[in-house]
Amino acid sequence: MISYRHGFRFDLAPAPLWERLGSIDQFEQWWPWLTELSLDGDGLTSGSVLSGAVSPPIPYRMRIEVELVECTCPSSIDAVVRGDLTGEAQLRLRPEGEGSWAEVAWAMEMRQPAMRLADRLGHPLRQWGHDRVVESTVTGFRRRLARP
Repeated sequence: MISYRHGFRFDLAPAPLWERLGSIDQFEQWWPWLTELSLDGDGLTSGSVLSGAVSPPIPYRMRIEVELVECTCPSSIDAVVRGDLTGEAQLRLRPEGEGSWAEVAWAMEMRQPAMRLADRLGHPLRQWGHDRVVESTVTGFRRRLARP
């Protein structure tokens, strides 16, 4: 299992932050570890499904599908993940001063037998790769937000 919960501060209020998060067509440019992204639906709305491949900085690649089960603009997303990872994920946005506090949480299970074995043998390396992907995601997104 991969469980994660963390919060991050952003300088945009929830509504404009949500708007920028909705730039799904930009995700692959923002985050090089994400490829083959496709969207079935109307963006950050309940029922939309994002599909793609995730390549963390360790030697494995995962195909996933993320169904946005419930979206409440501009404050929350509840999602179900299927594919090489299965589980649930959440995003919560709330105002904090003139910006936002974004809390993300997920609990995922690796489905590929080779990944499960590799995690048993090299859990610290898998955790390191996971944490680097999260850090690069947040850092990259903050950089994009700083641009007009």
